[in-house]
Amino acid sequence: MTRTFSCWVMGLFVIVPIYPKSTYANTIEVFTTKELYYAVENSNPYDTILVRNGTYQVHELTIRKPMVIVGSEFSILDGESKGEILTIISDSVTIKGLTFQNVGVSFLKDQAAIRLNHVSNVIIENNRLLNTFFGIYLQYSEDCHILNNEIIGNSKDEASAGNAIHIWKGDRIRVEGNLTEYHRDGIYFEFVNNSHISDNISRHNLRYGLHFMFSNDDEYVQNTFLNNGAGVAVMFSRNIKMTSNLFEKNWGGSSYGILLKEISRGTMKKNRFINNTIGIYAEGATGLEISHNDFVSNGKAMDIKGNCIDNSITYNNFLSNTFEVYT
Repeated sequence: MTRTFSCWVMGLFVIVPIYPKSTYANTIEVFTTKELYYAVENSNPYDTILVRNGTYQVHELTIRKPMVIVGSEFSILDGESKGEILTIISDSVTIKGLTFQNVGVSFLKDQAAIRLNHVSNVIIENNRLLNTFFGIYLQYSEDCHILNNEIIGNSKDEASAGNAIHIWKGDRIRVEGNLTEYHRDGIYFEFVNNSHISDNISRHNLRYGLHFMFSNDDEYVQNTFLNNGAGVAVMFSRNIKMTSNLFEKNWGGSSYGILLKEISRGTMKKNRFINNTIGIYAEGATGLEISHNDFVSNGKAMDIKGNCIDNSITYNNFLSNTFEVYT
């Protein structure tokens, strides 16, 4: 029997049902696209939907209540290049073990395979995203985890490319263990605070492996940024901790391992810069601690402009760079 509680609301006596997670959650198996839509709409809060092997044609499917959606091996949600696949507008949702593919390019909308909109406590874990324009897109969300996903695009130019993981206005977001390839930016943060990025591999992206804008009190640790248009850009941000990352083979006419522009009070420690056109390019960087980093076989190890002040640069190793420090 479903428990209820009673209360007065605007002069009316209302009976409200309660759905305890541990007692009332069920597992629902689906085998067809129609069954998947029906289960999402008609399941109880906190139910688990098990998507069995097969290909499901899914467009604009919206999650409006807490639930878990789990894929079997070879469970594919195919957007058929007709628009977005999955939109989550409920807290406490978990999506894992699914393949999302074929989100069409749009010049009017940032179409994504998975969109999180005004939510918290959502987990996106162990999924594959293929040919999806934007991959995982978070907006106005907090306390969400993006874990161990493969997000592989096929973008040829920036104008028709989206970002693999795109976060706009978030707080306390964890991005860990993901692989991002062949997008415009591998990971994009704008107005994202108090968040953590670790153990990701971001490579072969057209613009940046990681792109920070107007984001504060974040950290990224033990990530690999390999062979991107440029490795990382951190701009108009403060209190960013950058530790034990690898910046390698980010090479080109205007490329660098990392661009630091108009940032303050951050730290860069124990990073490796190998075979980049410029290891660190700094412009308007203030109050940074840059120490115990390795610069190996770069064109310029460090290019520090005159509007950088009050920085501490100590205990770094410079090996076989064409120019070690350029100011």
